[in-house]
Formats: sequence, structure tokens, C-alpha cells
Amino acid sequence: MKLLLKPTLLLAGAASIISLLALQRPGEHEKTDRQPLAAKPAGKSDKKIQAAILLDVSNSMDGLIGQAKSQLWNMVSVMGKVRCEGLTPEIEIALYEYGRSSNDARAGYVKQISPFTTDLDKLSQELFNLTTNGGDEYCGQVIYTSLKDLNWGADPGDYKVIFIAGNEDFLQGNLQYTKACNEAKQKGVIVNTIYCGDKMQGIREHWNLNAECGSGSFTNINQNEKIEEIPTPYDSVILALNTKLNGTYLSYGYDGEASYANQAKVDQLNMAANKTEAVNRVAVKGRKDLYKNSHWDMVDAASDDKSFVQKVDMKALPDSLQRRSRKELQELIDKKSAERTAIQNQILTANARREAYIAEQKKKSANSSQGPTLKSEIENIIRKQAVWFKMEIR
Repeated sequence: MKLLLKPTLLLAGAASIISLLALQRPGEHEKTDRQPLAAKPAGKSDKKIQAAILLDVSNSMDGLIGQAKSQLWNMVSVMGKVRCEGLTPEIEIALYEYGRSSNDARAGYVKQISPFTTDLDKLSQELFNLTTNGGDEYCGQVIYTSLKDLNWGADPGDYKVIFIAGNEDFLQGNLQYTKACNEAKQKGVIVNTIYCGDKMQGIREHWNLNAECGSGSFTNINQNEKIEEIPTPYDSVILALNTKLNGTYLSYGYDGEASYANQAKVDQLNMAANKTEAVNRVAVKGRKDLYKNSHWDMVDAASDDKSFVQKVDMKALPDSLQRRSRKELQELIDKKSAERTAIQNQILTANARREAYIAEQKKKSANSSQGPTLKSEIENIIRKQAVWFKMEIR
């Protein structure tokens, strides 16, 4: 049974609520001992979390693709709670599709959609571009291809993980899954299989053989299960803050304006698909250590490289900025950086209260009919496995 709690804060009143947010005391639904996430980023670790998502895009997998679109931001948020010696590991995510008959048969109908990337906007858009089309699902082939093609780290302390989701027999194709398993062991990559359908059917179709790849998990989901949404009094506040946050970005480079426009487009795609995940996306955007766009945003670029303003090609700036001096450009970047920090702090505070509210509502609905989904299973797996690499989850 889904919770349909009506939010008590409306967007029309969000501006006044935002200004009072820092002074607001915990409400009756919140734990008074819960502290908001630290406003200051914890810093980057030299450790990595590398995750490759392998999705079956055959005809029966429309529900899986829908769940994948909505789970990205929750997955990044969970990964963002991982700490290694107090620091946030670098997070890189790759995406593959398999089972599409129009893909190259010689490659086992496998296609790389994205290599390892930190560009979350582009990755989200790629997920929304996925469609289904019947074909043969070669699980061993897609696992092996991702292991050979991707730039997996050599550090044994990195959490390197594959999530493969689909149905039909796991043993299809000419490439034996044991070859993929041997490659995974050599690279220290954990392979987790997620069967879309009944668990016993998944076992009959050999999806539990991943145990031979090491310590990976086998689980099953209902790919057609709708993601449970729990509206909160903080959703409209967070979405209003997102509009302000987007106004702090300053594009540069010849693809900068297109990337800036794409940021807003991805906001809209997520909002149209699922409001809860749209809010989860903003929560990630509120984390400087998770959401960075140094390749097109001057504020992030200048944060990474203090000499950025002196080196940037002024001809690659928007027309409105090309006639400014470098000193004026630095002043503008500093101003936008301060604005962004203040807005992100407000997002962090609001989202901590939102998470406390959701946790409280879940306690009240312990008998919810929500079944396992791609979102819930990936989160559970990450929480279980990250600790194997001396990584703590807050």
C-alpha cells in the first residue's frame, strides 16, 4: 500500500520557508538527536567506488529500464554516504545495455552506453534514452566485455562492482560465464546478479551461479513494481532551492552552453518521471563532493584549479562575459561560488530533515506492500559490500 501523504509546504510559500529553514526546530515527525549532513564537503579520498550497471533491454524489460532511470540518484546518494578514513571516495559509474537485436551480433549484442564517468547529468540522460527491443541476452558476454573495456582501478582497496539485471537463461551465448568470472577475480571486481522475476525461476535459469565469481550476491526483483513515493513537507523547498542552485552555474568552453541547458533538461526528465527521485537528484546536487561539472562550469573548474581564470580562453566564454577583465571574471566566480555554497548548505539541511521524515513514515507503515526493486536491492548490496573495503557508511 503506497503512502499518499499530502505535503504541507507548497512551492508558493517556499521562499519564506527557505529563509527560516536554518532556524527551524525539528518537527514532531523528526528525531531531535538527528544531525544534518555536514555542510562542508568531507574531501576526496584516493580510493574509488567503480560501479558498472549492465541492463537487459529486451522486450520484457520496460519496467527494469523505468526503475533504472529512477534509482540512479538514490544509488549515488548512498555511495556518497561512504567514507574511507573520513573522506569520500571518487565515484565512477558505467552503463551497458545487452539483448538488443540491432546491436552488433559479433559483440554479443552488447553495447557500451557510457564508460566510467563522473558526469551524472549525461549518465542520467543516457538512462532516459534507453528503450527496449527484443534480442538475445548474453550475460557472460556483457560481463566479460565490461571487464575488458572499462578502466578498472588497480588498487585492491577500491570497491569495484558490477550489477547485472535481466531475465532469461544466464548461460546463453558462446562466451562461457566462467571466463567472465575469471576475469572478474583477476581484477578484483564483485559481480552481483539481479534476476527480474520469481527467485526460484532465477535459480532455474542459473542467475545464482555468480557465487563462482567470488562473493557477489544473487537477488531477484519485480521489474514492474512501482517505486514507492513518500511525499514530505520538504520536497517543494528542495525543488525551489534547485532553481536557485542552477542560477549559480557559469558555463565555459565550446560545449558549455549546451551542457548548462542539459542540466535543466535532466532536471525536467527526472521530475516528469518521478518526483521523489527528482528531489533525490537535487540532494545529490547539493553535495560538492558528489556533483561536480568542472568540464563546463567555471565555479567548479576554479575550485579545482586556482589558476583557472588566468588560463581560460576568454573566447570560449559566453558572449556576455568575453569583454570582462580576468579580475572581473574572478570576482564573478567568487560571488557565484559563495551563493552556491549557501544554497547547497540549505539543501543539505532540508534533505536531512526530509530523510528523517521519510524514516519516521516508513516505521509507521511497516506492513507496506512494496516489494524488492532495483533501487532497494542495489542500495542493500552497496551497504553490505562497501564495508569489506574498510569503507564506512554513515
